[in-house]
Amino acid sequence: MTDTLKAHPPSSSHPFAPYINRLKAGGALLPDTQQNVMEVVGILKSYGIVLDAYYRNLLYISEHQFLVFFPFFKYFNGDVSFAKLLRHWQHDRINFEYAEYCMKAMFWHGGGGLDAYLDSPEFMARSQSAIQTRIQGNPGLIALHRLFPEFLPEHVRQLAYYSGLGQFWKVMSEIFLSLSDLYDEGKIQSIPQVVTHIQDGLVAAASLPITYTVTLRNQTHEIIPLSVGLTFLPDVAVPYVEAVFFRGTPFSGTVSYNAQLHQIPPDQSRFGYGALFADPLPIGGAGIPPTLLMQDMRHYLPDYLHDIYKGGKRGEDDLRVKICETFQKSMFCVTTATIFGLAPYPLETNDPEQQRQNQVYLEGWMDRLLDSRLAEVQPT
Repeated sequence: MTDTLKAHPPSSSHPFAPYINRLKAGGALLPDTQQNVMEVVGILKSYGIVLDAYYRNLLYISEHQFLVFFPFFKYFNGDVSFAKLLRHWQHDRINFEYAEYCMKAMFWHGGGGLDAYLDSPEFMARSQSAIQTRIQGNPGLIALHRLFPEFLPEHVRQLAYYSGLGQFWKVMSEIFLSLSDLYDEGKIQSIPQVVTHIQDGLVAAASLPITYTVTLRNQTHEIIPLSVGLTFLPDVAVPYVEAVFFRGTPFSGTVSYNAQLHQIPPDQSRFGYGALFADPLPIGGAGIPPTLLMQDMRHYLPDYLHDIYKGGKRGEDDLRVKICETFQKSMFCVTTATIFGLAPYPLETNDPEQQRQNQVYLEGWMDRLLDSRLAEVQPT
């Protein structure tokens, strides 16, 4: 992400100077109010429960659906029953499709050490070993691999992203659920405390290794071995923020994919369809992936947050939209924690040169957020 945070010289006239000053004073992008604390903690509890299901399924697919091209039961985590199948058909289930949407956004936008490794000769050699074991005795796959030698390795690259995102979300789920527990115990009472908790969790997990191993025909294949040196923060977490928070992908039905209409930027780096930019109003419409996430989170809302929503003018009629608005608030808290964690120097430094570099750094972030919904989550 640092490549995309090139900013102009520091200046107090930046349009988002108030947010910069708030960050330097120890605040967050989201204002510190009791309503915001309740909303953010409540939605992150629900999100943490959903992420727990998401990450388990992503890891299951990466480890047990290796080059299975018709994975009819990939969302069942190996537990297939008629009763579960009926619930699946009735959509009484977690919408794992959203997890795959985020994975594909990361896979497409790339960035970080994981993306670089998947283009390396070492990855190709390791993936070929696993591929040969997988296609052994299968004339169709053998012929396919000979005719299109890049096809199966590309699928392995995607499976590596299943695993990488699953490992990332495992950590984030634990952070969000422990946040809720601390709130229930009265130990979290402000937005800065929320941000600090998330930042501490990210720092603690920063150097966790990212690996990927599959077992095929009783043979273990290390697709991403420990020796590659991929770690949680720079190689998965930061690319996730870039791909999902900032860039995303255009939602079908909201913009035209017709190249002649120029509604979609030709350059991926100019994409602004991420979680910090999306308009919550289309939530609930066909082709809007976050609808699936909001539908999942609505099942796990804590009572205190559900009561806030029911007390609105429309009650539960616009529940998914309200959940999305709160979710964006929470993601600005996660973004704040990321900003603090990646800052070149402590924001409270008194050294003039360090202050100057911090100013450049913060203005770079604010440049990225100019067209986001940051202003909309502020008090009216």
